[in-house]
Amino acid sequence: MMDRKDDFQLIDVREMNEYEYCRIEGSRHIPIGEVLSRVDELNHHMDVIFHCKTGGRSGAMVNALMARGYKNVVNLKGGIMAWSEEIDPTVPTY
Repeated sequence: MMDRKDDFQLIDVREMNEYEYCRIEGSRHIPIGEVLSRVDELNHHMDVIFHCKTGGRSGAMVNALMARGYKNVVNLKGGIMAWSEEIDPTVPTY
């Protein structure tokens, strides 16, 4: 999906200090504790990809949204750590 340059919205659910340390260019920050109260900010016309450090928190959020009927939500497996290792090594790891 991301390698095909499809339209999508990338949401970073990590805490602010993690987001300030490193981020994927073009991502939007919505801390995991705020996602459910800010669902109106999610794009309903394209895939919404969630990520965290390694994929656990974002996976839980995707599951929670799917349980609420969302179908266009996807977890970035491996999170920003995998992104740094496989896509963009200029993104620092921690």
